[in-house]
Amino acid sequence: MRFHISAAVGPIAAGLMLAAGVSCSSNQSPDQIRQQTAQATEEVKRDTKAVADGIRDGLSNKKAVDLNKGSKDDLLTLPGITGPRADRIIAERPYASAHQLVTRRVVSEDEYAQIQDRVVVTR
Repeated sequence: MRFHISAAVGPIAAGLMLAAGVSCSSNQSPDQIRQQTAQATEEVKRDTKAVADGIRDGLSNKKAVDLNKGSKDDLLTLPGITGPRADRIIAERPYASAHQLVTRRVVSEDEYAQIQDRVVVTR
C-alpha cells in the first residue's frame, strides 16, 4: 500500500513558509513576530494532526464486504475492483465461498490474494 507524503508535507511547508515570511517583515516588533510565528506554528500542528487522523481513518476503514449482499459501492472499496468487475461479481451471485471469485474466473488468483481478507460470504 502506497501513501503520498506530499499531501502531508504541503500544509507543513506552507506553515513554515508563512512563519518565515512573517519573520522577514521589517515593520513589526519582535513581540508581533513571535505572536504570528506561534499562530502559524499552531496552524501547522492542527493541519498535521488532521492529515494524520485522515491517514489513520483510511487505514482502519477495512471492513469486510459480503459478496452476496454488498452493493456495487461496497465492492468498489476493494483494491483492484473496478465498476465492470463489481457488476460481474453481482451478476455471478450467489456465492458459497469467497474463493468462487477465482473458480468462476471473476478475478485472478493474484487479484483474489489482494482482497481475500476483506471479503466474506453469508447465505
